[in-house]
Amino acid sequence: MNIWIAVAATAVGCYAVKLAGLLVPAGALERPLVQRLAALLPVALLAALTAQQTFADGHTLVLDARAAGVAAAAVALLLRAPFLVVVGAAVVVTAGVRVLTG
Repeated sequence: MNIWIAVAATAVGCYAVKLAGLLVPAGALERPLVQRLAALLPVALLAALTAQQTFADGHTLVLDARAAGVAAAAVALLLRAPFLVVVGAAVVVTAGVRVLTG
């Protein structure tokens, strides 16, 4: 029964967040600062998620094949490679490091 209470509470919470977004006045959303922050927020969240998934294992900091893959992707991005090449470079380097290190 506790799981259904958690499901219901989550559903109510999601609905409340959506309702709060609809209640924000349009004038507040048209401010330049809000528009800049709205444009940059997804990039910052994605970068934080990538860093956490790459360099953390529970509560410890790790440098393993994932870090090498991200570094390869960063180099490919600096060289202005297409997106598929960036992803391919990350995959190949990560797999290669995992094969070499066991």
